[in-house]
Amino acid sequence: MKAIETTATINDQGQLAIDLPPDIIHRDRVRVIVLIPEEGEPDSTLDNDLDDDPIELVMESIREGWQQALMGQTRPIAELWDGLDAE
Repeated sequence: MKAIETTATINDQGQLAIDLPPDIIHRDRVRVIVLIPEEGEPDSTLDNDLDDDPIELVMESIREGWQQALMGQTRPIAELWDGLDAE
């Protein structure tokens, strides 16, 4: 199973409009997790995440990572900590 994080809007009828580029559309049932800000949380919590990087840049990064994984250009996760100073 592949996971994609994106945003969506819920309309007045309770329908979810998911923001996905056309090449990601999957014509089958999918599992959805909906995160709704709780009372007291800023309404802009989701908007702040969107301002980090443009969706095109994020999608290109995902495509590159996927291609690297398919070509076997991976490293064991244990190596990710090598060279980092622990305090």
